[in-house]
Amino acid sequence: MQLLFSHSVLLLPLMTLSLLMSSNSLAEETAAAVPLYTETELISLINKNTHLARVKADDCQLVQDIEARANKMALPSYQFLYGDMLAYNVCVDRDVELGVYYMQKAAEQGLAAALEQLGRYYDIGRLVQQDKAMAITYLREASSQGNLKAQFRLVKLFNQGYGSPRDFEDMYRWLFYAKVADANTHKKIERLLAQLAEKMPASVVARARLPM
Repeated sequence: MQLLFSHSVLLLPLMTLSLLMSSNSLAEETAAAVPLYTETELISLINKNTHLARVKADDCQLVQDIEARANKMALPSYQFLYGDMLAYNVCVDRDVELGVYYMQKAAEQGLAAALEQLGRYYDIGRLVQQDKAMAITYLREASSQGNLKAQFRLVKLFNQGYGSPRDFEDMYRWLFYAKVADANTHKKIERLLAQLAEKMPASVVARARLPM
C-alpha cells in the first residue's frame, strides 16, 4: 500500500504539468488565430495590391471564411479576393474561369479595383481574350470613381485611337481634377492630357476644365 501511495503521489505532479502544458498550447493556438479582415482593411489591401500576400502571410487560415463571404454573402471585396486567389493559385487550387467569374461579380457591384483589373486584363489579354471595347467599358466605370490606374490606362487607349470622342471630355475632366502628391505623377498627367487635348476642340477642353 505504501508503495502504491508513493507512486500515486509521484504521478500527480506529472499530470498537473501535462495539463498545464496542454493549456498553454491551447492558449498559444487561440492567440495565433487570424482575425477576419474588415471590409475597410481588405479594400485597403486590395488598393495596395497586397491582398494575396496577406492571405499567404496568414498561412491560408481564412480560406473557408473568404469563400463564404464571396459566395454566400456576396461581399464585393471578398469576391475580388477569392477571384484572385483562384486565378493565381493562392491557398486554393487554380481555377481561372471561376476566378474571373468572381472578379466579374465584384465588378458588377461597382468595386473600382475589380473594374480596373478586368479593364486591364481585357486590354492586354490576360486570363481573357484581348478586347479593347470591353477594356474601355470596365476602365470607364473605374475612372468615374476616381481610380487613377484606370484613368491612366483609359486615356492611353484614347490617345492610341480607341474609344469614342464622346468620352474624351469626361476623361479629360477626371484626370485634370485628379488629386496626386507625387511630382512625377503630375508630369505624367500633364503629358497625357496634352495628348488628349490634341484630339479635342479647344472649346471642349475649356469646358472640361471648368470646376465640377
